[in-house]
Amino acid sequence: MVTKLARRRRAPRGEGDKLRDEILAATERLLVTKGSVDDVSVRAIAEAVGVTPPSIYMHFADKEALVNAVCERHFRELDRVSARATKGVSDPVKALRAMGRAYVRFGLEHPEEYRILFMSKEFDASRTAHLDRLKGLSGFNHLVAAVRRCMDEGAFAKGDAFAVACALWASVHGITSLMIAKPNFPWPTKFAERGIESVCRGFAI
Repeated sequence: MVTKLARRRRAPRGEGDKLRDEILAATERLLVTKGSVDDVSVRAIAEAVGVTPPSIYMHFADKEALVNAVCERHFRELDRVSARATKGVSDPVKALRAMGRAYVRFGLEHPEEYRILFMSKEFDASRTAHLDRLKGLSGFNHLVAAVRRCMDEGAFAKGDAFAVACALWASVHGITSLMIAKPNFPWPTKFAERGIESVCRGFAI
C-alpha cells in the first residue's frame, strides 16, 4: 500500500508570515546541506515544509526570488552586526577596523551561509534587478560611508571612497574565505585583526 506524504493544512488567516518564515528556514537548511543552489528545487523545499509547490509560489515568484530572500536576510544580519561593532566608536579608522573584524567574525560563525552569499557562482546579484538594494543590505554602502568619513576627517588620503571600499572589502573577504576554506591551517594569532590593520594602514596619510 502506498502511503501518501502528509500535507499540512492551509495556514489560517493571519499566519501567512509564519509560513513564509518556515519556507525561508527550510530553503536555508537545504542550501547549507546541498551546498549548491542548483541542487535545491522548489519541490524539495515544499516537501521539507509540508506544503505543495503552489503554496511556495503564493509567497515567492520563483526559486531565484526565494534564494534572494534567504540571502537578503543574512545581508541584513551582517549589517546589524557591523552596526553593533561600531556603536560608540568615535575614531573613524577604529570604526572601520571594527567593521572588518565583525565581517570576518560573521563569516566564521556562518561559514555555509557565507559561501552562499559571497563564494557561490550560483547566487549572482548581477543577474537580478536588485543589485543596488543588495549592496545596501550587505552593508557595502555603509562601508563606503565609513571610508569617506576617514577621508573627511583626515585619517585617509583624499580619493575615490568607492574604490577604497572595494579594496578593503576584497582584503577582508580574502581573509574570511581563506579561514573558512582552510579551518585547520595554523593561522597566526590575531591573523584577521592584523590583516585588517595592515590594509587600513595602507590608505592612511
